[in-house]
Amino acid sequence: MPHYDNPVLPGFHPDPSVCRVGEDFYLVCSSFEYVPGVPVFHSRDLVHWRQIGNALDRPEQLPIPPDSTASGGIFAPTIRHHDGRFWLITTNVHRGNFLVTAEDPAGPWSDPVWLDLPGIDPDLAWDEDGSCWCTFSGTHVARIDPATGTVLEGPYPGWQGSGGQYPEAPHLYRIDGWWYLVIAEGGTERGHGVSVARARSPRGPFEAAPANPILTHRSTNRPIQSTGHADLVSAPDGTWWMVLLGTRPRGHTPLYHVLGRETFLAPVRWVDGWPQVDPVQLREQAPACWTPTAAPPPRDDFDATTLAPAWISPRVRPAGSWSLTERPGWLTLHATGATLDRPGATLVGRRQQHPDCRITARLDPGTGRGGLSVRIDEAHHYDLEVAGGRVRVLARIGPLSQCVAEQPVAAGPVDLTVDIRTTDVLPPSVTSAEQLAAGGPGVGAAGPDTIGFLVGGDPASATLLAELDGRYLSTEVAAGFTGRVIGMYATEGSVAFDWFDHRPRPAADE
Repeated sequence: MPHYDNPVLPGFHPDPSVCRVGEDFYLVCSSFEYVPGVPVFHSRDLVHWRQIGNALDRPEQLPIPPDSTASGGIFAPTIRHHDGRFWLITTNVHRGNFLVTAEDPAGPWSDPVWLDLPGIDPDLAWDEDGSCWCTFSGTHVARIDPATGTVLEGPYPGWQGSGGQYPEAPHLYRIDGWWYLVIAEGGTERGHGVSVARARSPRGPFEAAPANPILTHRSTNRPIQSTGHADLVSAPDGTWWMVLLGTRPRGHTPLYHVLGRETFLAPVRWVDGWPQVDPVQLREQAPACWTPTAAPPPRDDFDATTLAPAWISPRVRPAGSWSLTERPGWLTLHATGATLDRPGATLVGRRQQHPDCRITARLDPGTGRGGLSVRIDEAHHYDLEVAGGRVRVLARIGPLSQCVAEQPVAAGPVDLTVDIRTTDVLPPSVTSAEQLAAGGPGVGAAGPDTIGFLVGGDPASATLLAELDGRYLSTEVAAGFTGRVIGMYATEGSVAFDWFDHRPRPAADE
């Protein structure tokens, strides 16, 4: 039998929600302050996912204040298919809960219908008579008119969980005459878990599963942590599956995760009317519908007339800030008067998806200023920048900003490389926090990875300018709900990029 590797959506893809239409699966994730918002993915086997669009790709759908803090914006979408349409409901923390619809999940999606319901993490479910139920704000339930957002009944208190902090991320399902309510508890950090209750009516009362939480990795040494925020889906063969978020922390205690919360897949079995899930593995037996699928190309040559849907920008991407036609075959970025230290920077990036990777781009700075950035937010980023005949490595960590290396560079196009490699190899003899604190054999840098900055695209001939500790670009240092984004930027004038290549680091170099 074939197997698949977890996570099935690596990198910053948190809060997954999934639905099935026939033999096709569709999945969405939180996008927070990045635009376009809510990436939409398609799969035929739950393992191989291809991004087909973004649900929120117009300013009227996604109002995010330009001065909003990091990790604002869009929280926890839910995608469902009902009555021939796709429905997506989510939270804009700057305004409230809303839903959008589409006939084609690739878009276009409608303008928002705002709901008169507070809180976060809304969900949609329909009963047999066509009534629409919205579960929200942890575990409250209300009957709504999805066409207008009007509350028709409730809200009811629902189920308040099994005692863990922050009961949230509710999903309601009608299965075999029961209404199952799956929630997250324990917070989205290391205490995260999945719990479930059921009732004969969406109005309750709900009874808790006897074995809650049905999934958690808290207080274990498993390589996958923070498991929770789950959604259930059945495959065409009748098997059940769970998509959920998790992290892969690395480095020395307290461990750091840098890719953000990622999307994992786990098989579900039903025992005595309750879903059960084993601990999530890095390698699992694949669904029966699994099919071999080629990996997407790692390089974008910017030969299209529109940006691929995977490219994102923080908060806003003004139409005049980028162009693929001004210089055909190149992506031209125009500075908006901001810098990477302030909201509104002209930055076009992609989520870092591999713990060990190499990112290379060809840049023509002209008379502008720009380069490559590895960022968590405005206050935590490393930059490889070209301007005025020099290339510099800049580090911003909280209130501190410093140039750590620089050298002259010839005029014209130049290849820049960011090389990221794991540094958390722990000697077998070091097995406990006490040994680490005592300085066990071989215990060195605490970071999860090392980030190298080079001039040149060929690893054999590129010039290394600097290597920086990756822990300062981690969630444990920067805080928040996102992960690393690596991209191209301009802070003065115009800067053009011929291509961008993001691929796993070759095994021979590890």
